Amino acid sequence: MRKVRGLLKASHFIPSLIVSSIAFIFGAHYWWEGPAYVIAFTVFTGQLVVGWSNDLIDYADDLKHQRFNKPLVSGLITQKYLKSWLIFMIPFSFLANIFGPLGIKGGALYWLGVGFGVAYNFYFKFTFLSPLPFAVAFAILPSCIAISKEITPPVWMWLGGALLGCAAHFVNVLKDLDQDRQSDIKGLPQIVGKKASIAIAAALSVTAIAVIVIY
Repeated sequence: MRKVRGLLKASHFIPSLIVSSIAFIFGAHYWWEGPAYVIAFTVFTGQLVVGWSNDLIDYADDLKHQRFNKPLVSGLITQKYLKSWLIFMIPFSFLANIFGPLGIKGGALYWLGVGFGVAYNFYFKFTFLSPLPFAVAFAILPSCIAISKEITPPVWMWLGGALLGCAAHFVNVLKDLDQDRQSDIKGLPQIVGKKASIAIAAALSVTAIAVIVIY
């Protein structure tokens, strides 16, 4: 149970659960509850890939800042153990998504979002383009489910999703922003600072709601 708890913590479980719940809601809307549960599960496996790769890449920095809430730092699990699960989960998640209800088109599109999430961990979080993976991933999540039913995603879905994704990025970074600056992590929120990040997140959220209502 200790290792299972460590894997769940390394997955960034609450955000992953929220994303999977959103997938379930759209799955139930475009399909029905049966396939919606499967879609939520396959989406969750993709979030495991993003979360686990994040903890592996951030291990040295988490150790430096003594983030004992992270399972690798606290010793709940080891890097070797997490890597072995990540190596298994990458092909499993990809195949589960393209052979599941999302199909080849929807599953491949969802995995493009997963790819952007992993790319954020490796590259984008260190640049002013840090909001981009969040914009892409949040636009893709509901859109890939619509596409799985051969429905063209409406403007409110992908544009509203992209705006909310950017807002989520600015909010998510706030808690570690000062430590990130010490570690020379120069994403856009770290560049503009806390007050500006809060203002930008609020403006993006309001704009997203307006887009969803208008379109």
